[in-house]
Amino acid sequence: MQTQKIICAGFGGQGVMSMGQLITYAGMLESKEVSWLPSYGPEMRGGTANCSVIVSETPIGSPVITNDATSAIIMNLPSLTKFEKDVAPGGSIFINRSLIEKKVERTDVDVYYIDANEIALELGNPRVANMVMLGALIEINKTVSIDSVLEAFKKVFGPSKEKFVPLNKEAIEKGMQAVRESVK
Repeated sequence: MQTQKIICAGFGGQGVMSMGQLITYAGMLESKEVSWLPSYGPEMRGGTANCSVIVSETPIGSPVITNDATSAIIMNLPSLTKFEKDVAPGGSIFINRSLIEKKVERTDVDVYYIDANEIALELGNPRVANMVMLGALIEINKTVSIDSVLEAFKKVFGPSKEKFVPLNKEAIEKGMQAVRESVK
């Protein structure tokens, strides 16, 4: 596996940090080297939030991602403006088309537009839009397995939230399906 350097970015409250934690913990469960570096705006909920996640087969020298991300999950327009340039040529950008009408201007990256909020609403819970986006990422770059993410969910959120595993699994699967359909 190539080292994956992933930026997850959006507004506070969109589950950006949770996505990063789940990828990181799933990588740990798969005995990979991982790092997770969160960054919050001045406000938590509603402010900007992003995190950098690195998953590798080899030791990680620095948790900082600068202009060499292999992927970015972008949940809102300010995050697209800020992080589009940080994805390396040949990388992938996953756009939450539900909230971002602007198209990625670069031609040297693969771009996937996912209707994450609509899919989450179809599932009956708007809070799983982040898991839809996570599913799209997993389908394309195979950083970690869906089983590892679901196991990580139990560890990250604890026993009281385990009842939400089936919903989150369905959200991940819908994201995987949506990105497959966008590639056709």
